[in-house]
Amino acid sequence: MLVEGGADPHIMSVASPGGATRLAVLRLMLTDFRGYAAARLEVDERPVVLTGPNGAGKTNLLEAISFLSPGRGLRRAKLAEVDRRGPPAPPGGATPGAWRVAATVATQRGPLQIGTGRDAESESGERRLLRIDGAPAKTQAALAEHLSLIWLTPLMDRLFQEASAPRRRFLDRLVYGFDPGHAARVSAYEQAMRERARLLRDGPADPAWLGALEERMAEHGIAVAAARREVTARLDAACRAGDGPFPAAELALTGEVEQRLDAMPALAAEAELRRRLQAARRIDAESGVTTVGPHRGDLVVRHAQSGVMAAQCSTGEQKALLVAVLLAQARLQAKERAAAPVMLLDEVTAHLDAERRAALFAELLGLGVQAWLTGTERALFAELDGAAQFFGVANGTVAPQ
Repeated sequence: MLVEGGADPHIMSVASPGGATRLAVLRLMLTDFRGYAAARLEVDERPVVLTGPNGAGKTNLLEAISFLSPGRGLRRAKLAEVDRRGPPAPPGGATPGAWRVAATVATQRGPLQIGTGRDAESESGERRLLRIDGAPAKTQAALAEHLSLIWLTPLMDRLFQEASAPRRRFLDRLVYGFDPGHAARVSAYEQAMRERARLLRDGPADPAWLGALEERMAEHGIAVAAARREVTARLDAACRAGDGPFPAAELALTGEVEQRLDAMPALAAEAELRRRLQAARRIDAESGVTTVGPHRGDLVVRHAQSGVMAAQCSTGEQKALLVAVLLAQARLQAKERAAAPVMLLDEVTAHLDAERRAALFAELLGLGVQAWLTGTERALFAELDGAAQFFGVANGTVAPQ
């Protein structure tokens, strides 16, 4: 499949309506990715609308883009699950292999080439390879330094009713937009936490080794909690300042570590977390759970006008609250970093009435966001006619509309 538009891969930067740089994915190439044996899509910086029946492969394209950021993509699938299944790819009849994604993106520093995919030769088969401008990258966290991506998927419609882990991941992705180093600190904290849990489980553990891991957990953990706390406060203010048909959202961060940062300096909070981790060794070994740390915090969202917790709101209001938070994020990034994030909005029109759909599209255009939107019918995106690029997706093929 080959679809080409008006993108120039040599463009140095893309200007948004406000004069700031516009982050954008200009070229996307897939190999053995989900239902695609090989695909290449070229677009420009405007919003991209993908329409077609359920199961046509629209979300797969968004998932491929999501791998241009740290993490496991918008589906959080195991890497091997992303490999193409099915008959060999014509014309050579090669056996499907490990998936690969390559992209040209417009960034504030100019055009960038990103390549990533599953390392089938790694011991677990679950290692992700990454190259940026042809050079190997040591960690996925490097992606956050170049491209900011946020997304909304149908599975996130239940974000407020799930356990706290998905909300922390949602918040962390928002933090990446302001603090790219946050991705590396989250990774370092989680790795130290896993190693400590393994030592406690296998025991008896060397106290010096445990102490070194707890030192790393305290250092990175307080930095993670502080960054989450700061961005939550800024988003709360931005959401309250918003107007239009989307409800204002009240955001707060809860948790023992987060509360300590309200009461003491960061260094004192770090020392206290280190002390608490040491004191919890026995109970953590017995339970198999790390009982203290920022991984136990939570993002709390309320409907500002009614004061009702988001989890108790209707499905439509929960979706509207999520959209309101993402739009607040885009406004803040456009203002403070001079570049709004690339937004992946899968089936975003579901549970939004006509007024809210029109308001969403108007704000995306006003902010100069490159949004990738999916839906079953083109008519749902009528307000974007003339301002967006439309493609039909069916049976693993993509064609301009």
